[in-house]
Amino acid sequence: MSMIRDLRAAVRPSRRRDGAAFVYEKSAPACVNSAIVDCAVYREGRRVQEACTPAEAMASVRTEGGFAWIGLHEPSEAEFAGIAAEFGLHPLAVEDAVHAHQRPKLERYDDTLFTVFKTVHYVEHTELTATSEVVETGEVMCFTGRDFIVTVRHGGQGSLRALRHRLQDDPELLAKGPSAVLHAIADQVVDGYIAVAGAVQDDIDEVEIDVFSSGTGRGATRGGDAGRIYQLKREVLEFKRAVGPLLRPLQLLSERPMRPVDSDIQKYFRDVADHLARVNEQVLSFDDLLNSILQANLAQAAVAQNEDMRKITSWAAIFAVPTMIAGIYGMNFHSMPELHWKYGYPAVLVATVALCFGIHRGFKRNGWL
Repeated sequence: MSMIRDLRAAVRPSRRRDGAAFVYEKSAPACVNSAIVDCAVYREGRRVQEACTPAEAMASVRTEGGFAWIGLHEPSEAEFAGIAAEFGLHPLAVEDAVHAHQRPKLERYDDTLFTVFKTVHYVEHTELTATSEVVETGEVMCFTGRDFIVTVRHGGQGSLRALRHRLQDDPELLAKGPSAVLHAIADQVVDGYIAVAGAVQDDIDEVEIDVFSSGTGRGATRGGDAGRIYQLKREVLEFKRAVGPLLRPLQLLSERPMRPVDSDIQKYFRDVADHLARVNEQVLSFDDLLNSILQANLAQAAVAQNEDMRKITSWAAIFAVPTMIAGIYGMNFHSMPELHWKYGYPAVLVATVALCFGIHRGFKRNGWL
């Protein structure tokens, strides 16, 4: 069995149960350029040159074959200018890579592919509040050519170091060239989406249980559930912005022949695209579910308010009886009936209590009290 059949097993990262897809590892720079995390040449799937500059890496590739993989972390314009010139990268793509904050996309400049991935990291929290940060996003940008791949990371997570080590342990896979690295990055990013989606699902389940924990609606208003739901909606929206736009680029990578992409690798992009489509459907369902939970929360709050108003109205009606009787006999007219009657006062008290008791029992029977 060829190693390509084991492609996904070779590049898929292990998933943590806590939902965190990536761990940030900022390594010491491999070259003089402080933005360069690693720079290496791979020939026949094996790393053959270390501690090199991008110019030295490309010189080695052009004379002896193989491909170069240069990894950068948040480079400045000055730091990236020499690399862009060495690899002939398009100025528009270079500008996007330096300034970041791009939506996921795939662009083709001559024989170079420029791909933008949004990485998503689940932020652990002991308790979900109305201000909790649930997801944190970063970016991984890839310049993929026939004999090189340049990766640019932005953000404090989404490290590719562990991925590089796994690929280096599989020479047959790396022998497929830069497109194998591109596939591995796409696969890791999508696997991160799957892990984060599972963790966000747990948060939504927790909020849903809290909202429906009390049938009278008291549980809906306790603890600021509406604020927590709204915060989750905002975090899901950020998640959706990372997942949705990536569907089309992965479809293009899996369906349309491209010169930098090896034909044996291209078919495996379909599997990544399929996983991404399922995650996208799950994220869309999150939004619909949160809308339903929010509507239920508001409905329960309205029910609770109506119950409070009914109780207030009931007690007001009960207290209106002694107030009315006291008001009538407080007018002090000399010719009022029973005013000078010996048993008038106790009779009025008994009548007042009886009326109040009868009204209270009627409201109680009808569920107002």
